[in-house]
Amino acid sequence: MAVVGGTEFIGRRLVESLVGRGDDVLVVHRGVTEPTGWVACEHAHVERRDIQAVTRAITRFGADAVVDSCAMTREDVEPLVSQLPDVPRVVLSSQDVYRAYELVLAGEEGEPLPVDESGALRNGRYPYRGRGWGCDDYDKIHVEEGYLGHGGVVLRLPRTYGEFDAQRREEPLLRRIRAGRRRIPVGAANWMWTRGYVGEVARSVLAVLDHPELAGEAFNIGESTTRSYLGWAKSVVAATGSDAEFVVVPEGQLPGDLDAFGTHAQHLVTSSEKAARLLGWRHADGEACIRRSVRWHLDNPPQTTDDDFSADDRALAG
Repeated sequence: MAVVGGTEFIGRRLVESLVGRGDDVLVVHRGVTEPTGWVACEHAHVERRDIQAVTRAITRFGADAVVDSCAMTREDVEPLVSQLPDVPRVVLSSQDVYRAYELVLAGEEGEPLPVDESGALRNGRYPYRGRGWGCDDYDKIHVEEGYLGHGGVVLRLPRTYGEFDAQRREEPLLRRIRAGRRRIPVGAANWMWTRGYVGEVARSVLAVLDHPELAGEAFNIGESTTRSYLGWAKSVVAATGSDAEFVVVPEGQLPGDLDAFGTHAQHLVTSSEKAARLLGWRHADGEACIRRSVRWHLDNPPQTTDDDFSADDRALAG
């Protein structure tokens, strides 16, 4: 088994799951992130756009399947996918390929829910171009086209959380809890985007690898039920043991790291029924997964934290 990427967050958990079930694993990565005290696997340190080096390493290892955990652009896929060995391929994509996500960014509404794999894709490309996030060439639609065109399986991942999440999705709440804040400002906090725990996402990849007959399919992966941002935040805070309360404030006064707790016109709730039907995969209890994630993040806080809560105080005073 070869995993392209595989040392951070989802890829890391996937490699651990593969090794845990007895697979021999080759991790193909740049060597920039090298987990210490990690599971026993082989490493090939190459740049992913060095096509010959990547394919040579995978072929030499004799991989019976390839999982691409970090394809972000068209250039990441072409011409790599056409030169990989003729074995099952799986690529991790995102539910941001859907038209519903395009409407989320536009602040508009127009797509029915839940969204299944036949749902409309974005009309436009490069969803983050010009936003200053360093992702101008990112587009998972291009990634999907490359893999599906060569019989790959696409997993459209939800808003994924859990251990080793570099984006630290719970941190806007946890930094306030660690500081002993008792009141947290929010707006309508009505946004709903299907979530998924990193361990369950990794398990979905294993399920695909166990069904090679499903080549060329796309699957939504996520929890079976979806709560609003406020509902999710209540679960996160409850998992810390805190009795902090949420206080509704004018949305124009929300602190910057809480801007997602405003009002959203379009939601992105997806159905994973296809994965349940064809793969036998269903997400575990979401509340239990949140508790595991929160505990890890409390035990492993960021190296630097922001202890300035003046924006909170202004919003709460207003």
